Amino acid sequence: MGLVEGPGGLGQGGLAATLRDDSQETEGKYEEYGYNAQLSDRISLDRTIPDYRPKKCRQMSYARDLPQVSVVFIFVNEALSVILRSVHSVVNHTPSQLLKEVILVDDNSDNVELKFNLDQYVHKRYPGLVKIVRNSRREGLIRARLQGWKAATAPVVGFFDAHVEFNTGWAEPALARIREDRRRIVLPAIDNIKFSTFEVQQYANAAHGYNWGLWCMYIVPPRDWLDRGDESAPIRTPAMIGCSFVVDREYFGDIGLLDPGMEVYGGENIELGMRVWQCGGSMEVLPCSRVAHIERTKKPYNNDIDYYAKRNALRAAEVWMDDFKSHVYMAWNLPMTNPGVDFGDVSERLALRQRLKCRSFKWYLENVYPEMRTYNDTLTYGEVRNSKASGYCLDQGAEDDDRAILYPCHGMSSQLVRYSAHGLLQLGPLGSTAFLPDSKCLVDDGRGRTPTLKKCEDVVRPTQRLWDFTQSGPIVSRDTGRCLEVEMSKDANFGLRLVVQRCSGQKWMIRNWIKPGRH
Repeated sequence: MGLVEGPGGLGQGGLAATLRDDSQETEGKYEEYGYNAQLSDRISLDRTIPDYRPKKCRQMSYARDLPQVSVVFIFVNEALSVILRSVHSVVNHTPSQLLKEVILVDDNSDNVELKFNLDQYVHKRYPGLVKIVRNSRREGLIRARLQGWKAATAPVVGFFDAHVEFNTGWAEPALARIREDRRRIVLPAIDNIKFSTFEVQQYANAAHGYNWGLWCMYIVPPRDWLDRGDESAPIRTPAMIGCSFVVDREYFGDIGLLDPGMEVYGGENIELGMRVWQCGGSMEVLPCSRVAHIERTKKPYNNDIDYYAKRNALRAAEVWMDDFKSHVYMAWNLPMTNPGVDFGDVSERLALRQRLKCRSFKWYLENVYPEMRTYNDTLTYGEVRNSKASGYCLDQGAEDDDRAILYPCHGMSSQLVRYSAHGLLQLGPLGSTAFLPDSKCLVDDGRGRTPTLKKCEDVVRPTQRLWDFTQSGPIVSRDTGRCLEVEMSKDANFGLRLVVQRCSGQKWMIRNWIKPGRH
């Protein structure tokens, strides 16, 4: 196959590599894989990468009788050299007595070389160690991982994307933590493999969080971890990014695996975090166990991934989030009744929650993810329209501009308006966590005719940010008594300008109501 093994090849030591002949073929492969596949073919399958573990990790010793691990890689239409480097890397960096098997799950790839060539290579190079499971139809990442779990025979299973490289000593700390408590899900700390040059870059220690849309993100480790000053200590994490996790095989089955009713991927990584914590387990990032991962510019399941992420998020919300599920609907700017998204039957997952006697989502927020901002004082949310300008919605406008505008309605988060029990009108995406700026308040400062958007806490006179609002009625400033209205203007965008002025009887409608109250 012409691939490089052993100590030769480009990119040794995790250094950046380049090809002199940047051809159209290289461009085509970028498009296909989301990384420089042609360069990957010239990098050794056995290359070394930097040891980014904290110093203390290198002095640690572990028991000899750690449980064995089955390592599962999921792939669909990856470059062969990238898959094989993942396999070589895990074999090279895992003590042979601990690595029971490597399972490759092919989620119905179209790429011909991932059939015969891959089979022939692994059977010759790793007889009896590497197994290949092939899905007869494309199941999506979530259900493909379940196939891997079914095929695994070791007491511990590690799930990884098939575009990773393992650091020295990754397995022992993860297996030791799980042996100590089988209800722990361990996430190796993630470093980055640059998609263009395959340079391995160290990422800062982080926990894995998410916003109310249930999109994952790196977050600052909890305060108690920072206060300890021990970089090698496990980091409590509310959820997982999803590209790598290690779990006791039986325990994973006991707590309900990944939700098989979710489609493709997106949200399952967050749902697992909520479920593990609420049902008596824990999740942690382990800085002593490290894996480098290619952040691809193109994902293989790209068609409609937003739709699947939204569908899966609503599914998780309905099962695990109690009264806080409204936040997920809000974040996606969807009504709670008839959202227009069929998230399937969740009765089995609700029964699982009851069977496992799981805690409330409120407990989880207070104890595991206190950085989340909550919006339980919301009366109404969604698109806000004026009777004089049908088809146009209130919009936060440009992020660096402090002026609300009217813009053709599109239902995305810049047109998410939230009206609270206190009388605040906030525009724009929810500032889900303390790490993100919150949506701004609409303000009538009484000076000009133009309403402004300001950080709610920066409004000098708090009453300037308060409004009275009735459905199909006016929006009235409690401070000035003026109304938010629309006027026709040739020099404004779309010929419509937002103003605050003496009330002339204009009516406003907001799309979704959570609860009746003073409004």
